[in-house]
Amino acid sequence: MRAFPHNAGTKTKDIPLVSTETEDETTPPWQVVIFNDPVNLMSFVTLIIRRVFGYSEQKATEMMLDVHHKGKAIVWTGEREKAEMYVQQLQSYQLLASMRKCE
Repeated sequence: MRAFPHNAGTKTKDIPLVSTETEDETTPPWQVVIFNDPVNLMSFVTLIIRRVFGYSEQKATEMMLDVHHKGKAIVWTGEREKAEMYVQQLQSYQLLASMRKCE
């Protein structure tokens, strides 16, 4: 590794600036989506939504009914890393789930 003098011909404008913004400030939030499937019972989907997200029985039931009637439901919105974790948890229970960037 070669050492260069502190002022070895570089100008301040040539040095790239390091962004102080976090991922939350620069990227859109992510949505976790559950899709309808012909296998899982509605009561099971409600149970898993409650277990994974900690939602009330009423909120989980509303989300499950959206999945059932509309074919899908957005069950969570937030940072990418957490969305990935939630999708993995839902899939471990054999639910059809994915994530997408908010529009």
